[in-house]
Amino acid sequence: MKVIIPLAGKGTRLRPHTHVTPKPMLKVAGKPVMSYVMDDVRKLGDVEQVIYITGHLKEKVEEYARATYDIPSVFVEQVVQDGTAGAVALARPYVDQPVLIIFVDTIFDADLSIVHSTDVDGIIWTKEVEDYQRFGVVVTDAAGNMTRIIEKPKTPVSKRANIGLYYIRNWKLLYEGIDHVLSRPKNQGEYYLTDAFQYMIDRGAKIRVVDVEGWYDAGKLDTLLETNRAMLDRGHARRPNSLGPGARVVDPVYLEDGVTITNSTVGPNVSVGKGTTIEGSTLRDTIVGSESRIRGAELRNSLVGDSVVLEGVKGEVTIGDHSEVVAG
Repeated sequence: MKVIIPLAGKGTRLRPHTHVTPKPMLKVAGKPVMSYVMDDVRKLGDVEQVIYITGHLKEKVEEYARATYDIPSVFVEQVVQDGTAGAVALARPYVDQPVLIIFVDTIFDADLSIVHSTDVDGIIWTKEVEDYQRFGVVVTDAAGNMTRIIEKPKTPVSKRANIGLYYIRNWKLLYEGIDHVLSRPKNQGEYYLTDAFQYMIDRGAKIRVVDVEGWYDAGKLDTLLETNRAMLDRGHARRPNSLGPGARVVDPVYLEDGVTITNSTVGPNVSVGKGTTIEGSTLRDTIVGSESRIRGAELRNSLVGDSVVLEGVKGEVTIGDHSEVVAG
């Protein structure tokens, strides 16, 4: 099996942080979002190659992936951002067997090992949601196979949201479908991979729909913070033995070694990178990067980058790396 990971997007909804850090490498509970997914891929044990479709800050993605994972990999740049079908099309020279396609700006609870025993043409994983109008939703037949995907439906034809996780056993038909999609006018300005799935289904393919237990979005500030909270609740919390005088920690938190907290309350739902100092402050529902200094602040629902200085700041902030804000 091969794995295709498209991650060429610019992450505009998470600026300024994504000006210098690729969206999939932003951390929740001390760990890059893409690593939660890649750790699951590594556990599969039979992945011959990972094909990364890169773009924005591609050098940082490649450096991190090569240093962290020992799976054979290739990196292909998507120069033109023309949609998900265009991204997966770039992997074609390397695909000669079934593929797992994963969009890594979300974290999911899914048993990927079912790909080893399936006899259908593919699997699409979904999550039932109440706000179905925000998503592409998957419609199924009585046997649990996909019949179509509808983008942002106005009526509740389905509440099973497409989460960006797919296994395609019939990879030849997939690429036939992608060729078909790329030969036609764009759909709302893009070439959608889901239109290639529809092509497969219209030609008799069976794509089974499987619900995941959990799905955690990391594509914008509020959902990134929610995902940080979820990962802390799910066992990724930690704190060192020694912090500093007057430190009060309200679990769950993720505090790396080298964090110094003095006369401050930190937590709940706070992650802090190594070397950061927090003095006379209160933080909750916040992510802070490494080597930052926070003094006399009251932060909530905030995202603070690396090497940031914040003094006397109160409220909700999003501050990129190497910034300084001192309240008067």
